[in-house]
Amino acid sequence: MGANPAMAGPVLCVVGARPNFMKMAPLLAAFARDSGMPRAVLVHTGQHYDAAMSDKLFADLQLPAPDLNLEVGSGTHALQTAEIMRRFEPLLDQYQPSAVLVVGDVNSTLACSLVAAKKHVPVVHVEAGLRSFDRAMPEEINRVLTDQISDLLYTTERSAATNLAHEGISEARVAFVGNVMIDALRTNLPRAVPPEETLRRAGLDAALARNERGFGVVTLHRPANVDRPDTLRECLEILRAAADKLPLVCALHPRTRGNVDRFCLAALLETPAIAVLPPQGYLEMLGLMAKAVVVLTDSGGMQEETTALGVPCLTLRESTERPITVDEGTNTIVRRDRALALRLLDEILAGGGKRGRAPELWDGHAAERIAAHLGAWIGARHATLGA
Repeated sequence: MGANPAMAGPVLCVVGARPNFMKMAPLLAAFARDSGMPRAVLVHTGQHYDAAMSDKLFADLQLPAPDLNLEVGSGTHALQTAEIMRRFEPLLDQYQPSAVLVVGDVNSTLACSLVAAKKHVPVVHVEAGLRSFDRAMPEEINRVLTDQISDLLYTTERSAATNLAHEGISEARVAFVGNVMIDALRTNLPRAVPPEETLRRAGLDAALARNERGFGVVTLHRPANVDRPDTLRECLEILRAAADKLPLVCALHPRTRGNVDRFCLAALLETPAIAVLPPQGYLEMLGLMAKAVVVLTDSGGMQEETTALGVPCLTLRESTERPITVDEGTNTIVRRDRALALRLLDEILAGGGKRGRAPELWDGHAAERIAAHLGAWIGARHATLGA
């Protein structure tokens, strides 16, 4: 029995940080098209506190303006999580939602899930079951705990169901639907900003993007890489050596930029072969990645996006929670191993490198599958509770 949108409570859809926006945009579009879905209410926790960048991402992704903004801002993990919980709880009393839908693994994901679970509101987790098996990563803690208290768990790859089963989660709560990040990528690729335009806007030489060898794209932001001078130096030394082989476009996170200066490492980036940009919008990064010869990153989302684009990715991390990007896609884990990274870069420049293939159900229709499944689930639950 389908949900009656006039009778079921709304679905509170939570975003908090940049990766959430890319996942939520196709979901809200699919929910709006599906007559079996209750009304969606978009809640922005304000965890991503750069207002200008947040506004640009909403515009790039054609996301509707948030119905509510909790304006939490920055803080330690404990302070930020607690403040999100404090501000989110009254919304459950006000809206009496049929479910709270969270995406990904940021602090907002866990905080809102905890509040909902304790108030007996169903929790729906999109991108469930991913595991790096590295409990030193705050995101891993968020992932594991959110999955434990979720009523519905939508997965992007089949290995996620195995992870959830090992953690005692019933397969009846799990549905394999594909990857909503790829929905966003396929929708927006025709609107991607050309790399030359991105460089021009930043006041840099657009000719770098037309280099005969091509160019690489770099992002670095994870604390394990950028918060200590020794690890940040290792990363930057890899980039400096890579730039001897092909030009690099580096979109530096403010945290990384600040630590480069604080640790007196700026000289490693001072070469014409490295173009340093401030953080870029979604369409700018999509344009850069799509035209890149290689991407060097510690971002989880970019591992998926490069796999979908068929662009080789070298991941500067010890592990990945997205193993399908390694097993089937274009991703290789290089840690901070300079020799390995440069050897793989030589292979990419010589023969194109690892191309992989699009994983199962990464077809641009994951959000539609979620809308159909979730609408039916809410409808059945609403009918049972009303009986």
